Amino acid sequence: MVTFMIDNQKIQAEENTTIMEAARQNGIPIPKLCYLKGINEIAACRVCVVELEGSDRLITSCNNVAEEGMVIYTNSPKVRMDRRRNVQLILSQHDCQCVTCARSGNCSLQKIANDLNIIDIPFKIEIDKRPWNQKFPLIRNSAKCIKCMRCVQICEKVQGLGIWHVEGTGSRTTIGVTGHRRIEDADCSLCGQCITHCPVGALRERDDTEKVWEAIADQKKIVVAQVAPAVRAAWGEELEMEPEDATVGKIMDSLKRMGVDYVFDTAFSADLTIMEEAGEFISRFTNGELKSRPMFTSCCPGWVRFVKSQYPHLVRQLSTAKSPQQMFGAVMKTYFAEKIGVSPDDIYTVSVMPCVAKKGEREKELFYGEYAGHDIDAVITTRELVKMIRSAHICPDTLQDIESDRPMQSGSGAGLIFGVTGGVMEAALRTAYHTLTGENPHADIFKPVRSKGFDANSGVQEADFTINGTTLRIAAVSGLGNTRNLLERMQRGEVQYDFVEVMACPGGCVGGGGQPIHDGEELAHERGKKLYGLDSDAEVRFSHENEDIAVIYEEFFDKPLSHRAHMLLHTEH
Repeated sequence: MVTFMIDNQKIQAEENTTIMEAARQNGIPIPKLCYLKGINEIAACRVCVVELEGSDRLITSCNNVAEEGMVIYTNSPKVRMDRRRNVQLILSQHDCQCVTCARSGNCSLQKIANDLNIIDIPFKIEIDKRPWNQKFPLIRNSAKCIKCMRCVQICEKVQGLGIWHVEGTGSRTTIGVTGHRRIEDADCSLCGQCITHCPVGALRERDDTEKVWEAIADQKKIVVAQVAPAVRAAWGEELEMEPEDATVGKIMDSLKRMGVDYVFDTAFSADLTIMEEAGEFISRFTNGELKSRPMFTSCCPGWVRFVKSQYPHLVRQLSTAKSPQQMFGAVMKTYFAEKIGVSPDDIYTVSVMPCVAKKGEREKELFYGEYAGHDIDAVITTRELVKMIRSAHICPDTLQDIESDRPMQSGSGAGLIFGVTGGVMEAALRTAYHTLTGENPHADIFKPVRSKGFDANSGVQEADFTINGTTLRIAAVSGLGNTRNLLERMQRGEVQYDFVEVMACPGGCVGGGGQPIHDGEELAHERGKKLYGLDSDAEVRFSHENEDIAVIYEEFFDKPLSHRAHMLLHTEH
């Protein structure tokens, strides 16, 4: 331990603790813009400067450690003047049209400028504006970039892709796509982690809310919405709702009040995915197709984009099952359209997802009978859902718990845990066990595949399970950097599995690129706990026991892996 003074307080901290962290531990906040613990500690913004007694120069607190006997001032006149000047310089190269910014009200730069009472910018305004494909699911606004390097570091160190890099020098330094490529030509997985870790509005998802409003206003369209499991774990955060009050039933109510005609829970199509995927795994495993390489899950479009660009020889190992989002759309444009007696062209499918990559996934085409179009017509993120709730002037306190519509109303606990890393694997194994043995296992027998917490440097769960005398070697991994490490170990022959689940975002969909942003906080693990709690309390915890799933097979698909199921619920990637 070292003892030192901060703002006339005598405090102690462990050796090698940064000044910023030591101050935080003792209730003394130091403002920051570029800092991400363990990922970006480069002091690029210099907003975190402090005064060290005996030193002529101010020092940055994010990457200088506290030492014995130091005397530090975090808000002296010298510090405050320097900090204001640094922020004013940043603002001189920043598009300050806050009211039209996606991050207005949740922007670290905006907050620091307000806290420092900056009401004018005494420097020449020079805004860097660069063209960008506004149709791409990921939008970058160079005029708002503050060159903090967070996007560069999160993409490189956590996701292992290196899509972003530094261009230029001095005051003309900026961030661009590596190789001077267009973003659509890069290997971007659309995980959106750069968005959730950007402190300002330089990165955001393409806003599709107006498309949805237009569909709602179209008298000829029947708007059908689905809500993903991970959304219910986070949507209430931006509306300051208590976790127990932010139920999926209230999301359904909000969508109905907006004018959506039918609302459904994606947990239903997650169960449908399990029926197909578990059946496919058993078939491929028993046929000896997985002796050298495992079957990979395919429900995460960020992972699918990653494997196609980075490891194309492994694409054939992906499950052919579509994601729950796409299965839902296919069912809406066929089974449900027949049920309500309308043309598939009249149905407009909307997905509420925690994910940016889902906006790219919806581009996949659907051909069935005389219909040619898309499974899904529009995807909005959790953040966009909240925007729509506010745009409709819906008071969260007035929302009621309502059920989703029939005939696809039920969802099992297994379907709910799709939103957290390890959940897809656990759900699939529950049903695979039943298929092989004719009986249900204890619902929590496959808990070893669950993540123990969020850690950007870990994220792999491995386990062996014996079913009917046969041992299955499985793994669940989240975060694309972790995924790359796992695949490289497999390539070298260090590990071998039969079944592997991959989630592009650390922690799974609960930590997705479309979830609410809390600067400097990683909430994936806490959100995941909510989904596991809902699963534990669910009346039905196995996908194969979902009565509505049984009905749809009886009335439409016949059985898992049937010809019609292959036509509508599977893809060749």
